[in-house]
Amino acid sequence: KFAIKDNVFERITGFQKKLEEYKNWVHIYKKTNDKRAKSVLKNNLQLFKDEFKLADLRVTKLQNDLRKLNGVFYDKYQTHQFFSSDLSEKEVIEKEKLEKEITSKQLEIQSLKDNPIYKDAFEWRFEFPEVLDDKGNFIGFDVVIGNPPYIKEYEGKHIFDGLRENEVYQGKMDIWYMFTCDGIKLLKENGLLNFIAPNNWTTNSGASKMRNFVLSKAKIESLVDFGSYMVFDTASIQTMIMTFRKEFTPKYSFDYRKIQAVKPTFQDAIALINNFDSENTKILSPNIETKNFIGKTISFNDDANDLILNKIKAKHNFKLDDKKEIAQGLVPNPDVLSKKSYQKYYQGFSSYKIGEPVFVLPLNYLKDLNDNEVTYIKPLYEPSEFDRFYFPQIHKKEIIYLTKDNTKGEISNLKKHLYKFEEIMSERRENQSGQLDYFHLHWPRKQNFFDKEAKIISVRKCTKPTFVYTEETAFLMMSCNIIKTKNINQKYLTGLLNSKLIEFWLRNKGKMQGNNFQLDKEPLLNIPIFEPTTANQQPIINLVDQILSLKKENAKVDTSDLENEIDELVYQLYELTAEEIEVVRNS
Repeated sequence: KFAIKDNVFERITGFQKKLEEYKNWVHIYKKTNDKRAKSVLKNNLQLFKDEFKLADLRVTKLQNDLRKLNGVFYDKYQTHQFFSSDLSEKEVIEKEKLEKEITSKQLEIQSLKDNPIYKDAFEWRFEFPEVLDDKGNFIGFDVVIGNPPYIKEYEGKHIFDGLRENEVYQGKMDIWYMFTCDGIKLLKENGLLNFIAPNNWTTNSGASKMRNFVLSKAKIESLVDFGSYMVFDTASIQTMIMTFRKEFTPKYSFDYRKIQAVKPTFQDAIALINNFDSENTKILSPNIETKNFIGKTISFNDDANDLILNKIKAKHNFKLDDKKEIAQGLVPNPDVLSKKSYQKYYQGFSSYKIGEPVFVLPLNYLKDLNDNEVTYIKPLYEPSEFDRFYFPQIHKKEIIYLTKDNTKGEISNLKKHLYKFEEIMSERRENQSGQLDYFHLHWPRKQNFFDKEAKIISVRKCTKPTFVYTEETAFLMMSCNIIKTKNINQKYLTGLLNSKLIEFWLRNKGKMQGNNFQLDKEPLLNIPIFEPTTANQQPIINLVDQILSLKKENAKVDTSDLENEIDELVYQLYELTAEEIEVVRNS
């Protein structure tokens, strides 16, 4: 009802004495168990609140405007005796216009007073006057506790309307990041914020501004990460309990706990909360120097891990070009008819059904295509079809790969199919601006990444890093990234990326969702790739060739011995000691 920094009390005559009295009533009301006293105090508190019903700034402004209008009307039309016939036509129009303005202001004021939105509104300054100083100014809360909403911008763009100027706003963010930063702002100095929220903010690229805000404005007191244990029955979201203190400290240590079990139990969660160290939990007291983490991700390791990670990083001598050598999978938008779009546009039409193919098709779904149209039907692969090193021999789906750059010739059959869903494509921003037509893919990516040529496919979300070498045509959606380079041998790179050493790096320095890896473009680019001499690459290339050959014959063949040999060669390349190798193996 009132602006957060607005001092609502100073509008009342003698407000300081009344505020002091009100704060005392609230204190007694919260402490006493006497029902009669509570009843009297509740009545007094309500009377005090009623004084502020007209204190809304909008009402005050409107009342001032109304007084001015009434003054003008009195001066012009009520200070002298006259008849309407004495007025000219222009004056009659002006009088009627002024009368309408006065009536409009009166109705607006009454509407604000009667607005049901305010009937049961929670005005925290009245409920918690302890957060105010003697003059009624807000000084902050001791504690802010909550479970903020988790909504990404692509899930609800309108929710971010009016928020894009916020200092922590950035693309690909979640709305709860803003709640965290605003919660810290609402604290008194040395106050505590305690939230339960998703656990990936420490490594998510869309949370970089939130991380910088927390590091520069507050101090991490504790992080209790439940890993892959789902705390909420109704939401499959991996969460942590985080506690921040509004106190900037350049160097400090804090309490960090995490469930490490692949299939954690309720007992593991209870053990974590109770700070019980077990084989399924990790409990650390990491040291943090704030300036070293500004603009970076935050990861938590013990001293032995840190030494190994620093050694891995020191061997880094090759970097992929993020513009030319790595690409995200394409976005058709839509792949199939979703339930939401069906209900919005096509419910009641017998020729439509939920899950009906749009851009993504079963094999041989479209009949009677001409020779030109057939060239736009491409083989599509999904993450579930891949395994480490393994590329399937057949594909199960296809995609209509029509873009604004490649569309040529007769495609009337493809247009006819896609025109059925034209209403959905018309919602896309690029279509509304005229950049795309309804039969174009939304974000197609560069076709050369998918064409019949050597490349490495990286599965974005996986329980174990999964990299696949292939020379086949393979179109992929956002669930995969594609690496394609001529600057390093790609079979060697496939072996390296599938090694236990790189898994160790990604678990500690990459982007994790509990115990699951999320290999987005950023963590892929940050892998410390070591390119040795051609001679030192060859043993790994030979082993990769053997694995690829065996997998081609039998997708389920056990190649663990060959993969272990690759691991040993990678340890040698990165110059790990026997003790360090044991740490990596046991991690």
